Amino acid sequence: METLAAFVAYLTDERRMADKTVEAYQSDLAGFFGFLTQHFGEPPTPQRLGNLRARDVRSFLAHRRRDGLSDASIARLLSSIKALYRWLGRTYDIENAEIAYLQGPKRPQRLPRPVSVEAAKDLIAEAGTDPDSEAWINARDAAVLSLLYGAGLRISEALSLTGADIPLPERLRITGKGGKVRIVPLIPAVREAVDAYAGLCPYNLGRSDALFRGAKGGALNPRLIQGLVQKLRAVLGLPSTATPHALRHAFATHLLAAGADLRAIQTLLGHASLSTTQVYTGVDATRLRDVHSAAHPRA
Repeated sequence: METLAAFVAYLTDERRMADKTVEAYQSDLAGFFGFLTQHFGEPPTPQRLGNLRARDVRSFLAHRRRDGLSDASIARLLSSIKALYRWLGRTYDIENAEIAYLQGPKRPQRLPRPVSVEAAKDLIAEAGTDPDSEAWINARDAAVLSLLYGAGLRISEALSLTGADIPLPERLRITGKGGKVRIVPLIPAVREAVDAYAGLCPYNLGRSDALFRGAKGGALNPRLIQGLVQKLRAVLGLPSTATPHALRHAFATHLLAAGADLRAIQTLLGHASLSTTQVYTGVDATRLRDVHSAAHPRA
């Protein structure tokens, strides 16, 4: 363990790291050195460490994972090992490219959190019946939420529509992120909601003017829609994950659950990469597992 003791002294004396940090390094690497000692039959020397293969480190990490360590702990272990090797390079001129390029576990991709079909319908219905708002504002709010859930638009895309888009066609041309243009089919319920708003709006909807207006006639601020959904989820008892963007997630997830092709969903959402859309397969798989656990007689 002379090598480990020398590395710990370096962290303490030269790097002047906090005691807790040094203890964490020492704990991580003591396990690593113990594993290698058992593996080789003797404590590893700097030269032996220099000849170590990536598979040896992976074997150690797999051993620790079997002990119940999380991905975060495994990543910290590997970070400690790499710090040791950087010190070996400076102190003994020992380089080990295999260890340097080892990658830790990938951080799990956060899955979108769509709302349920019932919650989406409730949000749209509740937005259109607020007794404290004017009829045209209720119609506006219901129309915007209908575009998010019924057409999968981003909130910025919905609010970019102009008077020239009225009446809405069956196939709407949308300019999304990066100026990428896509064609989005519109179901009758969405077109009817937007037409109902346009018919009630007290302001002139010129061809170059914003379609959705605030109370004083200016272009509708997206924060108002975010605030609206925040208020509605409190009324409906929905979680904080029920946001305007969750309606777009729900559009994709519910299409996938109904058997829609992943490539078609990619086109509808305007994703540049299929890998972005594939995240929704994880959402659907999670939902299916939950259904199975709740319904299967042997679950």
